[in-house]
Amino acid sequence: VSVIAANGGRMKHRGGWILTFTGKRIYPLDPRPDELDICDIAHALSLQCLFNGHVRVFYSVAEHLLRVSRILPAEFALWGLLHDTPEAYLGDLVSPIKYDKKFGKEYREAEKRLMGVIARNFGLTPAAEPRTVKFADRILLVTEARDLMDGKAIFSKRYRAIEPLEKRIVPMFSEQAEQAFLDRYYELDRQLYVR
Repeated sequence: VSVIAANGGRMKHRGGWILTFTGKRIYPLDPRPDELDICDIAHALSLQCLFNGHVRVFYSVAEHLLRVSRILPAEFALWGLLHDTPEAYLGDLVSPIKYDKKFGKEYREAEKRLMGVIARNFGLTPAAEPRTVKFADRILLVTEARDLMDGKAIFSKRYRAIEPLEKRIVPMFSEQAEQAFLDRYYELDRQLYVR
């Protein structure tokens, strides 16, 4: 008897699961598209603080993604909105740990696997994050550092030449960020089907 047949025709998951806001089980180390829910993503990310909480006031990952999405051309806007969504299920690690060869390797592999499932599930093309999205993300990070860390953030060389956005950020409450994220997702999702 195969593992699939013994499990009612479904492949067996690897690793443990978490219970989401909407009551679904997701196996973050072995995710399936049917486990993903945009409402879970919006809710979780609206309650996670950017910069691991090292800001003057609470500023959610959901709001960060919303702002990235809004500065991108239409063809990249959905990618901008969803580019950090694995954090809804995996949390995030601060960069020195995330990119450490020893400690961050497993996390980055899990993040990449989950992002692949998210990309397929939500119709993101191309399958890898476009460079335009990475650059927009950096513009927002520089702007957020200026406005939420009183400009004290010192970034690596790749960030120093980036100009922040002119308009200053006034953070939303988490409930507002959650709803704005969902509204933006549904707006962009409708546009995919109109084309």
